[in-house]
Amino acid sequence: MPRVKGSFVTRKKRKKIIKLAKGYYGAKHLLYKTAKEQVMHSFKYAYRDRKRRKRDFRKLWITRINAAARLNETTYSRLINGLKLANIQVNRKMLANIAVNDAKGFTNLCKLAQKATDKKAK
Repeated sequence: MPRVKGSFVTRKKRKKIIKLAKGYYGAKHLLYKTAKEQVMHSFKYAYRDRKRRKRDFRKLWITRINAAARLNETTYSRLINGLKLANIQVNRKMLANIAVNDAKGFTNLCKLAQKATDKKAK
């Protein structure tokens, strides 16, 4: 069986990894073995954090909604329940945006939610 050196393919593969490791600290962007390890970890972190970003933003929106709701003498859970009872379908992202940028509009939503919960209590 003939001997295959494969230098072109090997160099191409290594250059690809080194290029992906551009900007890493120390040997992680110079040496192939450490660069490959770091690139593999980086891909894992990127995949994980794409999922985590959604979680973090939802947490932020809920915190903002709760803060604005408490300024209107209610809580987050009562507000969400009231909006559901009033059949107002606003997602948390838009609700947080309204809370931050349009205080009067958010107050109106709180009043509608309060009316809906009062109606159900009767």
